Amino acid sequence: QVQLVESGGGLVQAGDSLRLSCAASGRTFSRIVMGWFRQVPGKEREFVSVISWSGYSTYYADSVKGRFTISRDNAKNTAYLQMNSLEPDDTSVYYCVAVWGRIPSTIAKSAAYDYWGQGTQVTVSS
Repeated sequence: QVQLVESGGGLVQAGDSLRLSCAASGRTFSRIVMGWFRQVPGKEREFVSVISWSGYSTYYADSVKGRFTISRDNAKNTAYLQMNSLEPDDTSVYYCVAVWGRIPSTIAKSAAYDYWGQGTQVTVSS
């Protein structure tokens, strides 16, 4: 089992930055693929980004590419999502996700990930 706890959400203005953290506990963190999804009430969960267990491979949704950066520190069992140039459309609950092994071929499918955090709210005002 893997437990994920997100932190770092908050209320910011458009153009500001935030860094989300996801602390993992349980089994060996270094062999876990980590990622982020987000969800607005009434809408489906949306893929944001994913990073391989080595950190060498990363993928992003087109909507955040060039503004968000995913990273991880295996020594601290923590993954991060650095969010720059935030826009009101980025307002959402952000969920940390994880799955063992390789990055799923269906990276944007929520069902591809076995573990989910409780979510952290990010609100961007215009």
